[in-house]
Amino acid sequence: MIKVRKGQAPGHLTREAFSARFRESFYDPAFRAEDKSIARLEAIAWDAYSEGRKAPLAEKAGPGYADPEYKLSVEWIAAKQRIDEAQRQWTQSASRVLLICGSARNDGTCPGEMSKTYRLVEIARDILERADIHVDLLDLSLLTSEYGRKIHPCKGCASTAMPLCHWPCSCYPNHSLNQTNDWMNEIYERWTAAHGVILVTPVYWYQSPSPLKLMIDRLVCADGGNADPTSTAGKNAGKAKELEMAGWNYPQHLAGRVYGLMVHGDVAGIEGSRRALSDWLDWMGFIDAGAPARVDRYIGYYEPYATSHEALDRDEPVQEETRNVARAVAKAVSELRAGRLTAVQPELTRPRPK
Repeated sequence: MIKVRKGQAPGHLTREAFSARFRESFYDPAFRAEDKSIARLEAIAWDAYSEGRKAPLAEKAGPGYADPEYKLSVEWIAAKQRIDEAQRQWTQSASRVLLICGSARNDGTCPGEMSKTYRLVEIARDILERADIHVDLLDLSLLTSEYGRKIHPCKGCASTAMPLCHWPCSCYPNHSLNQTNDWMNEIYERWTAAHGVILVTPVYWYQSPSPLKLMIDRLVCADGGNADPTSTAGKNAGKAKELEMAGWNYPQHLAGRVYGLMVHGDVAGIEGSRRALSDWLDWMGFIDAGAPARVDRYIGYYEPYATSHEALDRDEPVQEETRNVARAVAKAVSELRAGRLTAVQPELTRPRPK
Protein backbone atom coordinates (compact mmCIF):
# COMPACT_ATOMS: atom_id res chain seq x y z
CA MET A 1 0.00 0.00 0.00
CA ILE A 2 1.18 3.50 -0.86
CA LYS A 3 0.50 5.96 1.93
CA VAL A 4 -2.11 8.65 1.32
CA ARG A 5 -0.63 11.84 2.78
CA LYS A 6 -2.91 14.05 4.87
CA GLY A 7 -2.70 17.25 6.88
CA GLN A 8 -3.10 20.23 4.55
CA ALA A 9 -6.83 20.86 4.45
CA PRO A 10 -8.23 23.28 7.07
CA GLY A 11 -11.28 22.45 9.13
CA HIS A 12 -14.84 23.32 8.19
CA LEU A 13 -16.07 26.89 8.45
CA THR A 14 -17.83 27.80 11.67
CA ARG A 15 -21.53 28.51 11.47
CA GLU A 16 -20.83 32.23 11.80
CA ALA A 17 -18.15 32.23 9.08
CA PHE A 18 -20.42 30.24 6.78
CA SER A 19 -23.22 32.75 7.30
CA ALA A 20 -20.96 35.68 6.41
CA ARG A 21 -19.71 33.89 3.28
CA PHE A 22 -23.21 32.88 2.19
CA ARG A 23 -24.65 36.37 2.62
CA GLU A 24 -21.96 38.00 0.47
CA SER A 25 -24.06 37.02 -2.55
CA PHE A 26 -26.90 39.19 -1.19
CA TYR A 27 -24.96 42.38 -0.50
CA ASP A 28 -27.22 44.55 -2.67
CA PRO A 29 -29.67 46.47 -0.40
CA ALA A 30 -32.46 45.38 -2.77
CA PHE A 31 -32.27 41.95 -1.10
CA ARG A 32 -33.08 43.32 2.39
CA ALA A 33 -36.81 42.85 1.84
CA GLU A 34 -36.13 39.11 1.61
CA ASP A 35 -33.80 38.68 4.60
CA LYS A 36 -36.10 36.10 6.21
CA SER A 37 -36.17 34.08 2.98
CA ILE A 38 -32.39 34.34 2.71
CA ALA A 39 -32.07 33.06 6.28
CA ARG A 40 -34.16 30.01 5.39
CA LEU A 41 -32.03 29.33 2.30
CA GLU A 42 -28.90 29.76 4.38
CA ALA A 43 -30.06 27.09 6.81
CA ILE A 44 -30.58 24.63 3.94
CA ALA A 45 -27.18 25.49 2.46
CA TRP A 46 -25.55 25.03 5.88
CA ASP A 47 -27.04 21.54 6.18
CA ALA A 48 -25.72 20.65 2.71
CA TYR A 49 -22.28 21.99 3.64
CA SER A 50 -22.03 20.36 7.06
CA GLU A 51 -23.28 17.01 5.70
CA GLY A 52 -21.10 17.17 2.58
CA ARG A 53 -23.93 16.70 0.08
CA LYS A 54 -21.73 17.03 -3.01
CA ALA A 55 -24.17 15.23 -5.32
CA PRO A 56 -27.67 15.37 -3.78
CA LEU A 57 -29.17 13.50 -6.75
CA ALA A 58 -27.50 10.19 -7.56
CA GLU A 59 -28.43 6.83 -9.03
CA LYS A 60 -26.86 3.40 -9.40
CA ALA A 61 -24.24 3.25 -12.15
CA GLY A 62 -25.73 0.13 -13.70
CA PRO A 63 -24.23 -2.26 -16.28
CA GLY A 64 -20.89 -1.43 -17.88
CA TYR A 65 -19.28 -0.09 -14.70
CA ALA A 66 -16.87 -1.85 -12.35
CA ASP A 67 -19.36 -1.45 -9.50
CA PRO A 68 -22.91 -1.31 -10.94
CA GLU A 69 -24.34 -0.66 -7.47
CA TYR A 70 -22.24 2.45 -6.83
CA LYS A 71 -24.31 5.62 -6.97
CA LEU A 72 -23.11 8.27 -9.41
CA SER A 73 -24.22 11.88 -9.70
CA VAL A 74 -27.05 12.15 -12.21
CA GLU A 75 -25.32 15.27 -13.55
CA TRP A 76 -22.11 13.32 -14.22
CA ILE A 77 -24.04 10.49 -15.88
CA ALA A 78 -25.80 12.96 -18.19
CA ALA A 79 -22.51 14.62 -19.14
CA LYS A 80 -20.86 11.26 -19.83
CA GLN A 81 -23.76 10.19 -22.04
CA ARG A 82 -23.54 13.39 -24.11
CA ILE A 83 -19.78 13.00 -24.55
CA ASP A 84 -20.13 9.34 -25.53
CA GLU A 85 -22.81 10.26 -28.07
CA ALA A 86 -20.61 13.03 -29.51
CA GLN A 87 -17.80 10.51 -29.94
CA ARG A 88 -20.13 7.99 -31.59
CA GLN A 89 -21.30 10.63 -34.06
CA TRP A 90 -17.74 11.85 -34.74
CA THR A 91 -17.12 9.75 -37.85
CA GLN A 92 -20.55 10.41 -39.38
CA SER A 93 -21.10 14.09 -38.63
CA ALA A 94 -20.18 17.03 -40.87
CA SER A 95 -16.65 18.37 -40.52
CA ARG A 96 -16.48 20.54 -37.44
CA VAL A 97 -13.84 22.89 -36.02
CA LEU A 98 -13.90 24.23 -32.49
CA LEU A 99 -12.68 27.82 -32.82
CA ILE A 100 -11.59 29.16 -29.44
CA CYS A 101 -11.22 32.81 -28.47
CA GLY A 102 -8.78 32.70 -25.55
CA SER A 103 -8.94 36.36 -24.55
CA ALA A 104 -10.68 37.43 -21.34
CA ARG A 105 -11.56 40.79 -22.88
CA ASN A 106 -14.75 41.91 -24.58
CA ASP A 107 -16.77 45.08 -24.93
CA GLY A 108 -19.61 43.84 -22.72
CA THR A 109 -17.73 44.40 -19.49
CA CYS A 110 -15.02 46.55 -17.87
CA PRO A 111 -12.59 46.90 -20.87
CA GLY A 112 -15.36 48.56 -22.89
CA GLU A 113 -13.84 47.35 -26.16
CA MET A 114 -13.71 44.10 -28.07
CA SER A 115 -10.49 42.10 -28.18
CA LYS A 116 -8.13 41.84 -31.12
CA THR A 117 -8.29 38.10 -30.52
CA TYR A 118 -11.97 38.05 -31.38
CA ARG A 119 -11.30 39.96 -34.59
CA LEU A 120 -8.73 37.33 -35.57
CA VAL A 121 -11.24 34.62 -34.68
CA GLU A 122 -13.75 36.19 -37.06
CA ILE A 123 -11.12 36.19 -39.83
CA ALA A 124 -10.49 32.47 -39.24
CA ARG A 125 -14.21 31.71 -39.07
CA ASP A 126 -14.80 33.24 -42.49
CA ILE A 127 -12.17 30.96 -44.07
CA LEU A 128 -13.51 27.84 -42.35
CA GLU A 129 -17.08 28.55 -43.39
CA ARG A 130 -15.97 29.12 -46.99
CA ALA A 131 -14.47 25.61 -46.78
CA ASP A 132 -17.91 24.21 -45.79
CA ILE A 133 -16.75 23.44 -42.27
CA HIS A 134 -19.15 23.86 -39.37
CA VAL A 135 -17.63 26.35 -36.91
CA ASP A 136 -18.31 26.02 -33.21
CA LEU A 137 -17.15 29.31 -31.67
CA LEU A 138 -16.14 29.02 -28.02
CA ASP A 139 -15.62 32.54 -26.67
CA LEU A 140 -13.96 32.17 -23.28
CA SER A 141 -14.40 35.89 -22.55
CA LEU A 142 -17.96 35.00 -21.51
CA LEU A 143 -16.42 34.02 -18.17
CA THR A 144 -15.82 37.70 -17.49
CA SER A 145 -19.02 39.13 -18.93
CA GLU A 146 -21.88 36.64 -18.58
CA TYR A 147 -23.90 36.18 -15.39
CA GLY A 148 -23.09 32.98 -13.51
CA ARG A 149 -20.67 31.63 -16.15
CA LYS A 150 -17.82 29.73 -14.47
CA ILE A 151 -14.99 27.31 -15.05
CA HIS A 152 -13.90 26.05 -11.66
CA PRO A 153 -10.18 25.31 -11.12
CA CYS A 154 -8.70 21.84 -11.44
CA LYS A 155 -8.29 20.20 -8.01
CA GLY A 156 -5.22 18.20 -9.04
CA CYS A 157 -6.66 14.69 -8.63
CA ALA A 158 -4.26 13.34 -11.29
CA SER A 159 -1.29 14.02 -9.02
CA THR A 160 -2.76 11.76 -6.33
CA ALA A 161 -3.24 9.00 -8.93
CA MET A 162 -4.35 9.21 -12.54
CA PRO A 163 -7.44 6.97 -12.08
CA LEU A 164 -8.73 9.48 -9.52
CA CYS A 165 -9.08 11.99 -12.38
CA HIS A 166 -12.37 11.05 -14.02
CA TRP A 167 -13.44 11.58 -17.64
CA PRO A 168 -15.43 13.77 -17.62
CA CYS A 169 -14.38 15.55 -14.45
CA SER A 170 -16.46 14.50 -11.45
CA CYS A 171 -15.12 17.15 -9.05
CA TYR A 172 -17.90 19.50 -10.10
CA PRO A 173 -20.59 20.37 -9.47
CA ASN A 174 -20.09 20.16 -5.71
CA HIS A 175 -23.34 21.43 -4.28
CA SER A 176 -22.20 21.30 -0.67
CA LEU A 177 -19.47 23.86 -1.46
CA ASN A 178 -21.62 25.95 -3.83
CA GLN A 179 -19.27 24.99 -6.68
CA THR A 180 -21.94 24.96 -9.37
CA ASN A 181 -22.65 26.41 -12.85
CA ASP A 182 -19.48 24.78 -14.16
CA TRP A 183 -19.14 25.27 -17.92
CA MET A 184 -16.78 22.36 -18.51
CA ASN A 185 -19.30 19.57 -19.09
CA GLU A 186 -20.55 21.48 -22.13
CA ILE A 187 -16.97 22.26 -23.21
CA TYR A 188 -15.92 18.58 -22.97
CA GLU A 189 -18.76 17.69 -25.32
CA ARG A 190 -17.73 20.41 -27.79
CA TRP A 191 -14.09 19.25 -27.85
CA THR A 192 -15.26 15.67 -28.39
CA ALA A 193 -17.52 16.64 -31.32
CA ALA A 194 -14.74 18.60 -33.08
CA HIS A 195 -12.55 17.20 -35.86
CA GLY A 196 -10.21 20.16 -35.51
CA VAL A 197 -9.44 22.86 -32.95
CA ILE A 198 -8.03 26.34 -33.51
CA LEU A 199 -6.84 28.33 -30.52
CA VAL A 200 -6.52 32.09 -30.97
CA THR A 201 -5.12 33.77 -27.90
CA PRO A 202 -3.22 36.77 -26.62
CA VAL A 203 -0.37 36.58 -24.10
CA TYR A 204 -1.05 37.84 -20.57
CA TRP A 205 2.14 38.28 -18.55
CA TYR A 206 4.05 35.63 -20.54
CA GLN A 207 1.21 33.12 -20.08
CA SER A 208 -2.20 32.09 -21.39
CA PRO A 209 -5.10 34.25 -20.15
CA SER A 210 -6.88 32.96 -17.05
CA PRO A 211 -10.03 31.64 -18.83
CA LEU A 212 -7.91 29.67 -21.30
CA LYS A 213 -5.67 28.26 -18.56
CA LEU A 214 -8.70 27.22 -16.51
CA MET A 215 -10.03 25.24 -19.49
CA ILE A 216 -6.62 23.71 -20.22
CA ASP A 217 -6.18 22.50 -16.65
CA ARG A 218 -9.65 20.96 -16.59
CA LEU A 219 -8.88 19.07 -19.81
CA VAL A 220 -6.28 16.97 -17.99
CA CYS A 221 -8.96 14.29 -17.63
CA ALA A 222 -9.03 13.97 -21.43
CA ASP A 223 -5.47 12.64 -21.34
CA GLY A 224 -5.31 9.61 -19.07
CA GLY A 225 -8.58 10.14 -17.24
CA ASN A 226 -10.72 7.35 -15.80
CA ALA A 227 -14.10 6.90 -17.50
CA ASP A 228 -15.41 4.76 -14.60
CA PRO A 229 -15.65 6.59 -11.24
CA THR A 230 -17.05 3.44 -9.64
CA SER A 231 -13.63 1.79 -10.01
CA THR A 232 -12.27 4.26 -7.45
CA ALA A 233 -15.44 4.37 -5.32
CA GLY A 234 -15.76 8.00 -6.29
CA LYS A 235 -12.84 9.96 -4.83
CA ASN A 236 -11.16 7.22 -2.79
CA ALA A 237 -7.45 8.09 -3.05
CA GLY A 238 -6.25 4.70 -1.80
CA LYS A 239 -8.25 2.76 -4.39
CA ALA A 240 -7.01 5.09 -7.14
CA LYS A 241 -3.38 4.53 -6.14
CA GLU A 242 -3.86 0.77 -6.16
CA LEU A 243 -5.45 0.94 -9.59
CA GLU A 244 -2.62 3.02 -11.06
CA MET A 245 0.08 0.79 -9.59
CA ALA A 246 -1.66 -2.31 -10.98
CA GLY A 247 -1.09 -0.82 -14.44
CA TRP A 248 -2.84 2.18 -15.95
CA ASN A 249 -3.03 2.73 -19.72
CA TYR A 250 -3.55 6.53 -19.65
CA PRO A 251 -6.26 6.63 -22.34
CA GLN A 252 -6.17 9.63 -24.69
CA HIS A 253 -9.85 10.41 -25.07
CA LEU A 254 -9.43 13.21 -27.65
CA ALA A 255 -6.45 11.94 -29.65
CA GLY A 256 -6.53 12.10 -33.44
CA ARG A 257 -7.99 15.57 -33.88
CA VAL A 258 -6.29 18.35 -35.83
CA TYR A 259 -5.11 21.64 -34.36
CA GLY A 260 -3.90 25.13 -35.27
CA LEU A 261 -2.69 28.09 -33.19
CA MET A 262 -2.52 31.85 -33.52
CA VAL A 263 -0.79 33.48 -30.53
CA HIS A 264 -0.35 37.25 -30.46
CA GLY A 265 1.19 39.78 -28.11
CA ASP A 266 2.49 43.32 -27.92
CA VAL A 267 5.88 43.15 -26.15
CA ALA A 268 7.04 39.67 -25.11
CA GLY A 269 6.11 36.06 -24.47
CA ILE A 270 4.51 34.94 -27.71
CA GLU A 271 7.01 32.24 -28.62
CA GLY A 272 6.98 30.60 -25.20
CA SER A 273 3.20 30.67 -25.06
CA ARG A 274 2.83 29.21 -28.56
CA ARG A 275 5.35 26.48 -27.79
CA ALA A 276 3.58 25.57 -24.54
CA LEU A 277 0.21 25.32 -26.28
CA SER A 278 1.69 23.25 -29.11
CA ASP A 279 3.38 20.91 -26.65
CA TRP A 280 0.15 20.51 -24.70
CA LEU A 281 -1.89 19.61 -27.77
CA ASP A 282 0.86 17.30 -29.07
CA TRP A 283 0.88 15.55 -25.69
CA MET A 284 -2.87 14.92 -25.91
CA GLY A 285 -2.40 13.19 -29.26
CA PHE A 286 -3.63 16.00 -31.49
CA ILE A 287 -2.16 16.34 -35.00
CA ASP A 288 -0.76 19.72 -35.97
CA ALA A 289 -1.83 21.07 -39.34
CA GLY A 290 1.74 22.02 -40.27
CA ALA A 291 4.04 24.99 -39.68
CA PRO A 292 1.62 27.56 -41.22
CA ALA A 293 -0.93 26.54 -38.58
CA ARG A 294 1.35 27.30 -35.59
CA VAL A 295 1.88 31.05 -35.60
CA ASP A 296 3.04 33.61 -33.01
CA ARG A 297 3.14 37.30 -33.93
CA TYR A 298 3.41 40.73 -32.35
CA ILE A 299 0.73 43.29 -33.16
CA GLY A 300 1.72 46.90 -32.52
CA TYR A 301 5.09 45.99 -31.00
CA TYR A 302 5.83 48.42 -28.15
CA GLU A 303 3.09 50.73 -29.38
CA PRO A 304 0.37 52.23 -27.12
CA TYR A 305 -2.47 49.97 -26.05
CA ALA A 306 -4.93 52.70 -27.03
CA THR A 307 -4.11 52.29 -30.73
CA SER A 308 -3.70 48.50 -30.81
CA HIS A 309 -6.80 47.96 -32.94
CA GLU A 310 -5.47 50.45 -35.47
CA ALA A 311 -2.21 48.50 -35.44
CA LEU A 312 -4.16 45.37 -36.33
CA ASP A 313 -5.98 47.26 -39.09
CA ARG A 314 -2.61 48.09 -40.65
CA ASP A 315 -1.09 44.65 -40.16
CA GLU A 316 -2.48 42.91 -43.21
CA PRO A 317 0.22 40.19 -43.10
CA VAL A 318 -0.91 38.98 -39.65
CA GLN A 319 -4.49 38.94 -40.91
CA GLU A 320 -3.42 36.79 -43.85
CA GLU A 321 -1.39 34.51 -41.57
CA THR A 322 -4.55 33.99 -39.52
CA ARG A 323 -6.35 33.00 -42.70
CA ASN A 324 -3.54 30.57 -43.44
CA VAL A 325 -3.96 28.94 -40.02
CA ALA A 326 -7.61 28.35 -40.87
CA ARG A 327 -6.79 27.14 -44.39
CA ALA A 328 -4.21 24.69 -43.06
CA VAL A 329 -6.61 23.29 -40.47
CA ALA A 330 -9.43 23.06 -43.01
CA LYS A 331 -7.15 21.08 -45.34
CA ALA A 332 -5.94 18.82 -42.53
CA VAL A 333 -9.51 18.14 -41.39
CA SER A 334 -10.40 17.18 -44.96
CA GLU A 335 -7.46 14.77 -45.07
CA LEU A 336 -8.38 13.40 -41.65
CA ARG A 337 -11.97 12.71 -42.70
CA ALA A 338 -10.75 11.00 -45.87
CA GLY A 339 -8.51 8.70 -43.83
CA ARG A 340 -5.32 9.99 -45.42
CA LEU A 341 -3.94 11.97 -42.48
CA THR A 342 -4.00 9.20 -39.90
CA ALA A 343 -2.49 6.82 -42.42
CA VAL A 344 0.82 8.71 -42.38
CA GLN A 345 1.03 8.87 -38.60
CA PRO A 346 3.47 6.23 -37.30
CA GLU A 347 2.12 3.48 -35.09
CA LEU A 348 4.36 3.88 -32.08
CA THR A 349 4.18 2.75 -28.49
CA ARG A 350 5.03 5.36 -25.89
CA PRO A 351 7.96 4.07 -23.81
CA ARG A 352 6.96 6.39 -20.96
CA PRO A 353 3.16 6.29 -20.79
CA LYS A 354 1.65 9.08 -18.70
